[in-house]
Amino acid sequence: MAAVLNDPPLAHNVTRLSHLDLPGAGQVYVAGDYCYVGHITNKERLGTSILDVSDPRRARLVSQIFLDDPDSHSHKARVIGDIMIVNHERNASAIGRKADELPGLRKALNAELGRAPTHAELAAKLGVSESEIPAVEAAQKQPYTLGGFRVYDVSDRARPKQIVHHKTHGIGVHRFDMDADYAYISTEMPGYIGNILVTYDIRNPAKPEEVSRWWLPGQHLEGGERPTWPGRQHRLHHALRCGDEMWAGVWHGGVRIIDVKDIRKPRTVGAYNYHPPFPEPSHTFMPVPFPVKGRKIALAIDEEDHAHSAEEMARRRGRPHGCLWVLDVSDYADIRPLAIYEVSELDSPWSRAAPGRFGAHQFQEHMRDTLVYCAWFAGGLRIVDVADPSAPEEVGYYIPQPAPGKAAPQTNDVEVDARGLIYIVDRYAGLEILELDRRP
Repeated sequence: MAAVLNDPPLAHNVTRLSHLDLPGAGQVYVAGDYCYVGHITNKERLGTSILDVSDPRRARLVSQIFLDDPDSHSHKARVIGDIMIVNHERNASAIGRKADELPGLRKALNAELGRAPTHAELAAKLGVSESEIPAVEAAQKQPYTLGGFRVYDVSDRARPKQIVHHKTHGIGVHRFDMDADYAYISTEMPGYIGNILVTYDIRNPAKPEEVSRWWLPGQHLEGGERPTWPGRQHRLHHALRCGDEMWAGVWHGGVRIIDVKDIRKPRTVGAYNYHPPFPEPSHTFMPVPFPVKGRKIALAIDEEDHAHSAEEMARRRGRPHGCLWVLDVSDYADIRPLAIYEVSELDSPWSRAAPGRFGAHQFQEHMRDTLVYCAWFAGGLRIVDVADPSAPEEVGYYIPQPAPGKAAPQTNDVEVDARGLIYIVDRYAGLEILELDRRP
């Protein structure tokens, strides 16, 4: 499984301990001596890999879980004790979204044209190519019903056993958080537009019990609410449990702080939105767990949109990339930005490679000091010190080589274990285990 690479990575203050040739991944999570990797759509239908990383220079594959249907992926994984939860989400969600719109569009065009619309007319309204319309029609005829999350017993890491597949709705579950008692799931649900937060009691893992829901005002269509934004632009990406609060990135709605002292009655206590003028959506929001220069500080990170062609990449010149935000959250009623951290396009030879992304995506979702480990797509791993929250400073980076046949690396997720070792995964292929050479 381990590989020796001939081309050296671009790195500063970071050393690679090992590389593993795993398929592309959406999340990497480490608990104890084991690493859990959730894989993005692949021909083999690989969902989750479990690796023994007790010796980080000789990490070894322990087991893999494969999906039993071709329409889903399972690219997120978390583990508490011997319980693992993975998401279950529809593939090709863009086509599926168009399928959701198709009946209403047909009806409108029939009324407008006085006849059935052609594939070309449907495609023009849906924003897809004419050749994709049969796939949209097929998706409409066979609605996706498998979205949700799966719970596994991983007491024997070599033989994980599924306990339950809990179904939700729509395209299913995206990213989530969990602890020993609850799972904090980002999912679509009937009657709502876009993902909301649904909290489940998992103390009996065979029977997850819903205990509460939280959503942005405007998402609950069946409750009579109407969104003030187009489509699903404002929705939950995911929320992290931090003490008695949930910290949520809500896409083009910015960030929210949610009080969950009463887990059955979550309520919003803080909000900040930097859209517009910044174009990239808010992915993850997290408080720094200790004061920094006498302030309560939080971090947010954007997710860079995907450019599908060199032409689209060229059209985006001058547009700000996804970045890291440092916020003063001392007063939840008056959240204020202190700084942003951005990576220059000059700092990666693949910053304008297309198709692909250059810009921020995610950071490690826990901190023990002032270092923030960021997955930056074609910018690789960026390690940023926020000891001075008004002036974030990069102290290390690591940019892997592109996966075979790909135009650019696409570093998608990052994790830091209890030893301080760093794990990054690429959307296309590869897991790297790294070490910071010198801490500031």
